[in-house]
Amino acid sequence: MTAGDVTNLWLAEALFRLGGVKFGNFTLGRSTVDSPIYVDPKVLLREPRILARVAQLIKTETELGLAMREPRFQAFDLVAGVPYGGLHLATAYSLASDVPMIYGIPPRADGSAAKIEGRFKPGENVLVIDDLMTTGGSLVETLEILKGAGLVVHDAIVLVDRGQGGGERLKHHGLHLVPLLNLNQMLNHYFSQGLISEADFRKSQEYVRTHQHESGL
Repeated sequence: MTAGDVTNLWLAEALFRLGGVKFGNFTLGRSTVDSPIYVDPKVLLREPRILARVAQLIKTETELGLAMREPRFQAFDLVAGVPYGGLHLATAYSLASDVPMIYGIPPRADGSAAKIEGRFKPGENVLVIDDLMTTGGSLVETLEILKGAGLVVHDAIVLVDRGQGGGERLKHHGLHLVPLLNLNQMLNHYFSQGLISEADFRKSQEYVRTHQHESGL
C-alpha cells in the first residue's frame, strides 16, 4: 500500500473491517440515544500497522492544510491527545511527525487540580487530536486545560465527527475543527461498496439528519 492509497475513505473502510462500525440500537451516554450506528475508533489499537497509516494520514492532512494559500491550520509546536480516545492517535502522530506530544489531565474528585503531562512552554501553539466527536465536550475540556496553562490552541483534528452539533460548540469556544470523516461520508461509502444493507443505510441517514446541532453551547 502506497501513501496515495491511505485516504479518508480508506480509513472509513479500515474502521469497518476491524469491527469499529456496528449497526443496531445503541445508547452511549446522554447525547447518543437510540442510535442505529456505533463507531469505535479504538479498534485501531488492534492493528499497529493500520494505526501507523492513520498517523500518516493525519500528517498528510496537516501538512497539506498548512501549505494551502489560505491554510486550514495554524502552525503548531505541540500536539495534544484528548484522553482517552485521542491519546494513541496523538502518540502515533508524534512518532510519525517528530512533533512533541502533551496531554491534559482533568481535575479529580479529590480536589486535585488539572495538569498537563509533557514538556511545554507558555505561548506555544498546540494542535489537539481526538478519535470521535459527538458533542465536543471532551475537546472543550482539553482546550480549557491547555489554555489555562498559557498554551495557544487554534485547531483540532478528529477522525470521525458524528455531526451532532460538536463543530458549532467548538466554534463558539474559538476552536476550529477539521474532521477526517463524518457519518454521512462513511454511510455513503459503505452502501456504495455493498458493505451494509439499504435498511441500515436509510435508518442511519435519518438518524444523522434528525440529530444534527444537538449539543448545547
